Amino acid sequence: MAPLPRHRPHQLSLGPLEREILEIIWAQGSATVREIHDQILADPDRDLSQASVATVLQRLVKKGWLQRQSQGKGEEGRARSVYLWQPRVSQDEARVLAAHDQLKQFLALGQPDLVASFADSLDRADLEQLEEIAARLRHLRQTQTPPQTSQED
Repeated sequence: MAPLPRHRPHQLSLGPLEREILEIIWAQGSATVREIHDQILADPDRDLSQASVATVLQRLVKKGWLQRQSQGKGEEGRARSVYLWQPRVSQDEARVLAAHDQLKQFLALGQPDLVASFADSLDRADLEQLEEIAARLRHLRQTQTPPQTSQED
């Protein structure tokens, strides 16, 4: 069972272009604005400026999905820094966060009849998977050290 990542983006929802750019960065490990822009424009039907890509990257930083690292001077010794954009959350961690968020939303409905109806519709394989999850949770809770409490005399 994959644990929740230590870093959680401030905002999980992503627009289509944000998701596309994030997937490019996940595939490459890191990328510059120009590399991302070139990859998007590899599709001849696309029209997008580098400035738009930079704006989306800044939004992804604010949402907590990316971080940037300075790579020094730009082409031909220009004074502007070139930034390398890197994910703060892996693609697998993003899937775990999305699943966790969906489960929390489902349970937040707080309607026992709805949850029971859902559980009643599960087949044997689903029930076995839920039992395995419950067993893993019990094991994790048993192996966690309880918090230290101070004893006053």
